[in-house]
Amino acid sequence: MTQLPAVSLAAVPGRRLRTIELAQEIERRGFPGIFGPSLGDSLSLCNAIALNTTDVMIGTSITPIYTRNATDFAQTAAFLHEVSEGRFRFGVGVSHAPALNRMGITAGKPLSDMRQFVEDMQAVPRVGDLPPIVLATLRDKMIQLAQEIGGGMVFANGARSHMAHSLGNLSDETKARDDFFIGNMIPTCVSDDKEAAAAVCRKTLTSYAFLPNYRNYWKEAGFEEEMNGVEAAIAEKDYDRVPECLSDRWLADTTLFGSASDVRQGIEAWFDAGIKTPIIVPSAVAGGQLQAMGGSSGAAGTPAAASAAWLHRRGTPLNLANSSWGSTTA
Repeated sequence: MTQLPAVSLAAVPGRRLRTIELAQEIERRGFPGIFGPSLGDSLSLCNAIALNTTDVMIGTSITPIYTRNATDFAQTAAFLHEVSEGRFRFGVGVSHAPALNRMGITAGKPLSDMRQFVEDMQAVPRVGDLPPIVLATLRDKMIQLAQEIGGGMVFANGARSHMAHSLGNLSDETKARDDFFIGNMIPTCVSDDKEAAAAVCRKTLTSYAFLPNYRNYWKEAGFEEEMNGVEAAIAEKDYDRVPECLSDRWLADTTLFGSASDVRQGIEAWFDAGIKTPIIVPSAVAGGQLQAMGGSSGAAGTPAAASAAWLHRRGTPLNLANSSWGSTTA
């Protein structure tokens, strides 16, 4: 593999210091970026990583725009932009109605809300330079808005076979710009037990199938039969049937799973599809993020010594604590 993906890291309570150590090791291994998901306080995580690394790109992927006001976001984002010396990308999105409702937030229209948010941020005085604002995208109109007002775009759980259509919304000039971010968050599970790895990714994405925005996107991407099945199961309150509606074809198009060799090839396919920065979201057959990255959540020592070396051809493979992430047989 000549191109490495970026890595998604979440700061899980009780393991935050270990996550920073892992971020340092990811940088040492030459991975190009570290992105915090909406889980947890990804802005604080980016701040900590910025102060404990020197070169790796960092960013949020994504931060919902409704949880703080534009002035507060602008102050924090400008601070991060300055202390990271330009390495920070501020990924923002409109989230989803069920998640917002749980927080007591009522959203407006996604496109107009996003446009207003970016305008409000850019109008905040005396904060210093802002970082590139990267818009969370799925469908055509938000992609077009990202080109118009943003510094990039990022998918989450995008369909690789649909990328030619999606990226067709961008001009050739935009796609060629080095400073226009094009990313995708990809659920990833590495294991020689391919069936078990697929089951992990299916479980990860099942919750997204309950969200209307995702179902509409995946219908557009060619998975109408699967999404119609999901909607029928939801209507009948037969929620256990939802994963059964999600085909292997859909799973292979939206996630990465299998041996290290399988996942390497999948990442290359994402680059070939036009995603400049694939962002792997690691899970393990047994355990969570730290186990997926090769570190035991309870053992002494640093998890950093067991980062995703399986993706890296240079140097001697590490002795990894978890073979599902660290297999170097490919």
